[in-house]
Order: sequence, then structure tokens, then C-alpha cells
Amino acid sequence: MGPRTVLDTLRQSGSFKCLFPRPSSAGLDAVLLNTAGGVTGGDSFRFTGKAASGTTLTLTTQACERAYKAQPEEFGQIVNHLTVEPNARLNWLPQETILFNGSALDRRLKIELAPEAQMLMVEPLIFGRAAMGETLTDIRLRDRIEIHRQGRPVFLDAMRFSGDFHNHLARPHIANGAGAMALVVFASASAGAHLDAIRQGLPETAGASLIHDDLMVIRILADNGFALRRNLLPVLRRLNTDTLPRCWML
Repeated sequence: MGPRTVLDTLRQSGSFKCLFPRPSSAGLDAVLLNTAGGVTGGDSFRFTGKAASGTTLTLTTQACERAYKAQPEEFGQIVNHLTVEPNARLNWLPQETILFNGSALDRRLKIELAPEAQMLMVEPLIFGRAAMGETLTDIRLRDRIEIHRQGRPVFLDAMRFSGDFHNHLARPHIANGAGAMALVVFASASAGAHLDAIRQGLPETAGASLIHDDLMVIRILADNGFALRRNLLPVLRRLNTDTLPRCWML
């Protein structure tokens, strides 16, 4: 079957676990699982992962993460630190994070890329459970994403909010009432070759840009989680050789 990506080292503790489905390709798939069922004030989840030189690592989550109501002055924290060595490929493909009313989430993602490393990442957010009639009238959110190449920052995205998120998103120049959004970043020498096709498939509430020759950024706004997936899945498939983690299809 040729060379395969295999697990080197694994350490885990608490309610944050990592599962490894039976491989269906030469790469390694890992599924992150929060057995606590969600994140609330005072929780702290940390993940560190590395794709060694020449390997392919895909990281996803078993289901949507949930940010629950927190006590005043408390935050739930999620910190992820990923490293991609030369000629390796990392796919960071977590499923949606659902924000509940009253939630307080502090989330940070840092990705370090070596020369010739490739990466596909997505971070989807759902703003409350629309089917339950929930609106986010009181949340606290701190979200920061950093991508570095050879120690130099090539992408930084930060968001900070406290208060009535529903009314904020309802503003036409903010989100015009969108109930979900996603950020996709693709780091690869082939990024430019996908740009036109990606743009043609996106709705009016989305856009794609090359911010470097080898770095594409895509943002999608949607009415709800279902509409977000409908627009997001073709993008991820195209940028990941027409494959998605099995968890995304369940």
C-alpha cells in the first residue's frame, strides 16, 4: 500500500479525547471528542498536534461543539496549537461550534507552517439554535486565529464581542441577520488555481481572496447551519481532493 502516516506520540487527559478511525487513505485521521458534551465557564481545553515532514494529518470533531451559558466573569477556553513540518499537509476540519445564549467563549487557534507545508482549515460558527427559537441577546466571545509561515505571521483574524449579538448581526453592514458563518483558509502553492472555481460556486453572502500567492481566504455567511453546510461542503471537498472526514457526513 506504500508509505502511510502513523501515530507517533499521544497524551490525553480529562474529558478531551482523541479517536482514530480505521484509515481509508495513506493519511492519518484523528477525531477530537469532548466527553463533557460542551464548554462552559471555567472549562479549559487544550490541544497540540504536529504533522511531521512528509505526512498528512486530518483533524476533525465527532460532533458540533457547544458553548453553554457561563457564570458572570467566567469564560470557557479552547486553545489549539498546530505545527506542520516541511512537505506535510494538515487538514483542520472541526465541525460547527454552536453558541448558546449566555455563553462565554475564549478560543484561540495558532498554526505554524514550515516551508512547503500545506494546510486547509475551517472554523464554522452557528449563532444560536434557530429551530429552538433561540437568539443571542447576551454572549461574550473572544476568538483569535493566527497562521505563521517560517515564524512570520501571514494571517491574523480576531473577533471580540460582549452583549447583544443578535441585534449586532442584524445590521445590514455587519451580517444582515445571518445565523451562521465560516472562515476557510487554504495554504498551498495550488491556491490560486482554485480561486475562480471557488468564487463561481459561492453565494452572494460569501467571498474568496488570495492574500498571498499561496494563501486563499474564504468567508461565508448563511441564514442557518443547514445553509452554511450546503455552501461550505463543496468548498472543502474541492480543496481536499474531493474527500471529507466521515464525521461530517453522519
